[in-house]
Amino acid sequence: MTDHTHELDARGLNCPMPVIKTKKALAPLQSGDVLKVISTDPGSVPDMAALARRTGNEIIEQTESNGEYIFYFKKN
Repeated sequence: MTDHTHELDARGLNCPMPVIKTKKALAPLQSGDVLKVISTDPGSVPDMAALARRTGNEIIEQTESNGEYIFYFKKN
């Protein structure tokens, strides 16, 4: 498990809401902050990768367990 400074619970939300909420949650963070995002939408896997590419933020860890997809974004 990666240390994180902020957390977003996007469980139960369907595309595109996990990505929209993640983008909003990342906006006010400081460079170096880590946001943990928990999603239950399988579509969030490619969507979060695309978000990282578009925004320049880095997914430093990504896991899946029991239908939950967990992403750790490092704010650049």
